[in-house]
This record gives sequence, structure tokens and C-alpha cells, in this order.
Amino acid sequence: MKILELNFEKTWRGGERQTLYCMRGFKSAGCDVSVLCRKGYPMQEKAEAEGFKTYAFDSVFKIVRFLISKGADFDILHVETAGVLTYCVLTKPFHRTKIVYTRRVDFVPKGFLTWLKYRLTDKLVAISTAIQHIIKDFSQRNAVLISDIVVEQKLDRGRATDAIKEFGIQSGKKIVGTIAAFVPHKDPLTMVETIKHLSDIRSDFQFIHFGAGELENVVRSKIEEYGLQNVYLIPGFQENVEDFFSVFDVFVMSSEEEGLGSSVLDAFLYKVPVVATDAGGLTDLLKDGRGIQCGVKKPKDIAEAIDCILSNTEMRSKVIQKAAEYVTQYHGIEFITDRYMKLFREVLRN
Repeated sequence: MKILELNFEKTWRGGERQTLYCMRGFKSAGCDVSVLCRKGYPMQEKAEAEGFKTYAFDSVFKIVRFLISKGADFDILHVETAGVLTYCVLTKPFHRTKIVYTRRVDFVPKGFLTWLKYRLTDKLVAISTAIQHIIKDFSQRNAVLISDIVVEQKLDRGRATDAIKEFGIQSGKKIVGTIAAFVPHKDPLTMVETIKHLSDIRSDFQFIHFGAGELENVVRSKIEEYGLQNVYLIPGFQENVEDFFSVFDVFVMSSEEEGLGSSVLDAFLYKVPVVATDAGGLTDLLKDGRGIQCGVKKPKDIAEAIDCILSNTEMRSKVIQKAAEYVTQYHGIEFITDRYMKLFREVLRN
């Protein structure tokens, strides 16, 4: 089976990492895998570093031309971003290749053209039940539920330990952390309010927020207003950020919208207990006692949940065990790849 992955993002976030994980899985299943991506950006660099064939372009026109002339060379176009889906559907009369779109965000789509694009896609995949419902309500089509992959990395605890000292973490402090862009749907201002409430409850912790984005200056201003400069630390974007799971005592997410929350899967894998909102796909991950769920924009509740995890050793152990068992069984690369392979074979038969 010849598969073309398509992801035209400039950034390297959870969705791009999932694209690469899918490529690894499909390759291990015996498929011929390549990727269409944006020229000069991380997706191209990381795919080529692993030996994958890349078709890298710097304009939409070149994508369209490639799909018209070369799209028929593939059995499956596995699309990972909404913008590229548009070009795949527009050029389908020329290439007639089966299109599978994996939707990873829980924003509600709008407009007739988007509706038509979904109707003309051969198969829709949702990574969470929340996204399944959104697709069904919008397009009247059933999406297949195939969640995200998590791959265990060898963590460099020494590097993480040295780095957090440089960031300003004091010896003996418990470390509460998050990995999230400073963008509206991640709701970083609720995170600041959470840490303010938590600092009223206890003083034996510091919070570290890895990420970058448009709201960073707003967040920094609020931190200064509350006098949390020594409590709420922002070291920015970090390469190999997974290393820091080796030093986290609790992992927190304050999102008001979340397709799934792949960083939560990392926390599960590295045995870090999770406190998060019940936004979107986070509910799928945290149910059945795998973490503590709180309402969206409920900073006091989130703070109290963090305090509970830090204080209650028995609860902490139970949460960690349930989460680790779940992520190992249902989010390994072989499990998710097998589900995609069955779907692709079904699409080609039809």
C-alpha cells in the first residue's frame, strides 16, 4: 500500500508529532510512506531525518499541481490538516485517490464549502468522541474513532534537573507543570488563576509552563500583577520537552477546547498524575479514575485537585497505575496502526 501523509503546518506541535508517528507505524506495517509538507519547516526536517521521502512545497499552487499530476500514484491520501484537505478534494477529479482525513481539533467547523469538503472525503477519522459528535452534527457523517499514538522516549532526567535549576526551580519544591501553547483555546489565563489559588493553599511548589504563543505577554503581565514571578515560571519552547516529565510531580491542563490532549498521554506513560479540565477529548482520557477532571474556567477547583494529588499518596498511586495501564494498552503505535490499516483496506475495497 502506498500512502501519502499530508501536513502543511509551520509549527511542530502535537498534530505534527502524530503525523510522524503514523508514518512510522505505516512503514512498520510494510507500507510505502511519504509526506507532503511545507518546505523549510520542522515536518520536512524531521521526516527526512528518519529517511522518509518528502514532497516539500512553499505555496498552495505547487501543492495543487502536485496532486493533479502525482496524486494518482498513491493508494491513500491520509490528510492531517484541514487546509490540505481542501486541495485534496478539489483535485480529486484528476487523481481519484481515496482520501482519509483525521480531524484532531474540536473547533466547530462552519460553512457550506467545509460541509461539502467533508461529504466528498472518503472516510473521516476522529481522535476523540467529542470530535466524533462534532463531525456527525456538522456533516451528518459517521467518523471512525482512532485516537492518538504515544511513543515512549528515553528521558534525560539529568538534563531536566539541570535545566529546571537554571529556570529558577528551588531545591525541595514540588514541581507542577504544563506543556501548552499560549493561545486562546488552551486558556492560559485560567492557569494563572489556578496557580494563584494554589499558592494560597500551599507554598511548597513551583509551576513551570513550557510553550510559546500570542498570549504570552498577557500571561506574564497577569503573573506580575499577582506577584507570582517566583512561582509561575515560563522558560518558553524547549526541544525534547518530554524530558521534563521526569521531574514533574503533577501535570495540568486548563484548556477550554481540546481535541484530545496528547501531552496527557505522555504524562500517563511517564507516570505523572494529571489534573485537567473536561474540555473536548480530555474527558475520554481522564475518565474511570485515570486523572482528576474539573470544569472549564474553574481555577479554584483545579487548584484544589492539584493540592489533593500532592497531598494524598494513595490517590496519587491509584491514578498513576490506572493511567499507565490504559495508555500502554490503547495508545501504542502497533494498536493504532492496526486500526488505521483495517480502515485503509476497507476504504480501498469500497
